Amino acid sequence: MNDPRLSPDTDLITLREAAQITRPLVNLMRRPGGPRDRQLLLGADVTVLDRRNGWAYVQAVLDGYCGFVETHQTAPPLRLTHKITSPGSHAYLKADIKSPDLVELSHGCRVAAMGETEQFIETAMGFIPKQHVAPVNVLADDPAHIAALFIGTPYLWGGNSRAGIDCSGLVQAACIACGVACPGDSDMQQRTLGTAVPDGTAPARNDLLFWKGHVGIVWEARTLLHANAHAMACVFEPLDAAIKRIAEADGPVTGHRRLTVA
Repeated sequence: MNDPRLSPDTDLITLREAAQITRPLVNLMRRPGGPRDRQLLLGADVTVLDRRNGWAYVQAVLDGYCGFVETHQTAPPLRLTHKITSPGSHAYLKADIKSPDLVELSHGCRVAAMGETEQFIETAMGFIPKQHVAPVNVLADDPAHIAALFIGTPYLWGGNSRAGIDCSGLVQAACIACGVACPGDSDMQQRTLGTAVPDGTAPARNDLLFWKGHVGIVWEARTLLHANAHAMACVFEPLDAAIKRIAEADGPVTGHRRLTVA
């Protein structure tokens, strides 16, 4: 792999240990304490390539992305049983919605159930309402529907969660929920996702439209769903208006691809 985002720094490889992310949301950093490139959710599988001075250099199993997380944010892998399928959820101290909420969990977080009650699953994070979870092997079949769960989420460059998300993070969340392998950045998504659509073809639901440094998912023929810095949120936008507005700043559409969902 020639892409530096996907190519581990060989000078840092001293280990190859399977691990998982143990916090609800962590930044995957370019260097220890440096800028965020992407984010990892609770239960994300990683390969630990090195540990030094409180930092772990990891490669995400999901998309091959490499970067640094704090060592305490990883642990040996567990057998995960459930994932958050609502936009977000909370883990509670007790199996009672009036008990203290301990952590916020985003769509896509994965957990190991240790037990259950009539209304909750019990996890190491606390008790999570059953309405907000599904078994990890259950897949959705409509990426646009998953993307719409993030409507109103603040725009965050490199973000991958309900707390903040960017354009490629939104597409990745939608694809992964439907069992479609998906890289983390829009340029890689344009090269690998779906199939190219001939020029002049009308957009259809779940098509992806690409610009330089940006991607959106088609909700229906006249509506684009995307996380963008213009609105600073994940929003619906009239497709023609979006194409015109983005062209004025960043140029025309550079790609139109059609997803295939099993």
